[in-house]
Order: sequence, then C-alpha cells, then structure tokens
Amino acid sequence: MNTLLYLIRRILAAIPILILVGLITFLLIHLTPGDPAAVVAGENASLEAIEAARHRLGLDQPFLVQFWHWLRAVSVGDLGTSFTSGRPVTELIFDRMPITLSLTAGSTLIGVGLAVPLGVFAAIKRGSYLDRITIFGTSLGIAAPEFFIGLLLVLIVALNWGWLPATGYIPFSEDPVEYFRRLALPSLTLGLGVAAELARQVRGAMIDVLSRDYIQTARAKGLSTLSIIVKHGLKNAAIPVVTVLGLQIRRLLGGAVIVEQIFAMNGVGSLAVRAVFLRDLPVLLGVALTTAIVVLFVNLLVDMSYGYFDPKVRTA
Repeated sequence: MNTLLYLIRRILAAIPILILVGLITFLLIHLTPGDPAAVVAGENASLEAIEAARHRLGLDQPFLVQFWHWLRAVSVGDLGTSFTSGRPVTELIFDRMPITLSLTAGSTLIGVGLAVPLGVFAAIKRGSYLDRITIFGTSLGIAAPEFFIGLLLVLIVALNWGWLPATGYIPFSEDPVEYFRRLALPSLTLGLGVAAELARQVRGAMIDVLSRDYIQTARAKGLSTLSIIVKHGLKNAAIPVVTVLGLQIRRLLGGAVIVEQIFAMNGVGSLAVRAVFLRDLPVLLGVALTTAIVVLFVNLLVDMSYGYFDPKVRTA
C-alpha cells in the first residue's frame, strides 16, 4: 500500500515537470529564428501562401493560446501532426523509439559491464599500477566527446579492420545476429563514457565500503575476498553507483542524437535533428515530452531500487 501511494505521489509530481518541459521547449522554439509556415508552404511560396499555411497550422494565434491548445491535446494522448510529413507525431516517435532504446540499453550494459570489474579491482588494488591506469583511462573516457570516439571506432574497427558494419540498423525480428552487429559500435561509443564515469564511482564506493568494520569482521571470520566483495561489498556500494547510472541515462539520450547521425541510425535523435532544421514544432515538442517521460521513469526506478539495496530506505 505504501509503495502504491509513493508511486501515485511521484506520478502526480511529474505532471507539473512535464508541463514545464513543454512550456520551455515551446518558448525556445518560438524564439529561434525561422518560420515553420514558410517551410510548409514551400521554397518559392508567395506571401499569401505562407500566410495561409500559418493560419492552417494555427501559428497566427498568440503564444499562450497555441500552448494551451497543445496542452489540451496532450492531456488526451494526442501529440499532434507533423507539419512536414503529415503523420501523427506519436506514430513517428513509436516507429523510431526501438532504435534509440536499443542503443541506450546496449550502451548501459557495456558501461556497467566494464565499470563494475574495473572499479572493484581498482579499489582492491588501491595505489597500484592497475589503480593508476584505471584512473587515467577513466579520465580520458570522461573527457573524450562521443563524436570523436564514434568516428575513431568507425575508422579503425569498421573501415580498417572490417570487423563490424559502420552504419545502419536492422530490427531484431529481421536478423538477430545483424541486429547486434549493427548496435555494437554505436553502443560502445556511448558505453565507454558511461563506463568511465561509473568506474570512478564504483572505485570510490568500494574503497569506502571495504574500510567499514563489518568488512573487517568478515575477513576475520575467514571469508574469501570474492565472497566479501559479492555478498557485502557490492550491494552496500550500489546506492551511489545506481544514482550516477540514473543520471547517465540523460547523457545517453542526449548523446544518441550525435551517435545516430554518425552511424546513420534513424532513431528519435535523428528525428529531432530533422525537426529542428524543418522547424517542425509538433515533432520537437513530442520528442522533448517523450524524453522527459523516459528520464522521469528511470529516476523512479532508481529511487525504487534504493529499497532493495538498503533495508533502512525500504522501511522508511
């Protein structure tokens, strides 16, 4: 019952945040130079045609009136219709969302898979060469931008070595093997940055946990190092790591915009870039709202996971 009430409170608290996201996005789009009506009317359209397109799209109404109409439509699940393609925005986003979610999931798995062992070994061997190499490598991973890593991987792994394809996306239902091959390089591009940030967090959290009294007691009882790390260390060090992982999801969604362009993947990021150039207001608002919902959902999962890792939080 308490969990249900907590979920209801979180959902209600998310509503004003989503409204604010929509309002800020709406305002930024209107402040950006350019006229969506001119884009819809065509390159050589007359002033009368542009005005007719502006009236048809409702762009001749006051700013707050436009936002109110959009907000009313969103409240019943209607994200509007694309100015340029004429397709429902919901349909456009759902068609491309599997690509972006696959990229985000793959990057997260790579990031966690690399960060946990690196961080744990660096904490155990604190001050050793392995620890110093880990710190140096994670510093490079944090500093290197996604587009640089992506282009480097394309040049070396795809073009020079020919191990993996450089561009494109194949759905899992069509060819599972090719699905993973196409996702490997873009997921690695984003996953290396996540791994660098998480490895530092794992290292710091494990160093703190390994210095606790109950760890010393476990060692005195004769438990092996592996048993201490798995049963006592990782779970108690997980809360700050999971918190940072939740924050990294926002980085992945933002980085997907660049990575999808590099690897020619028609995901939500590519849809947003195209909408910016075409001044497609409904698509931009739909992408912003959908991204905000995903981020809020991930944050909710992170908060719920605290109860699993810490009984005190679960009791509270």
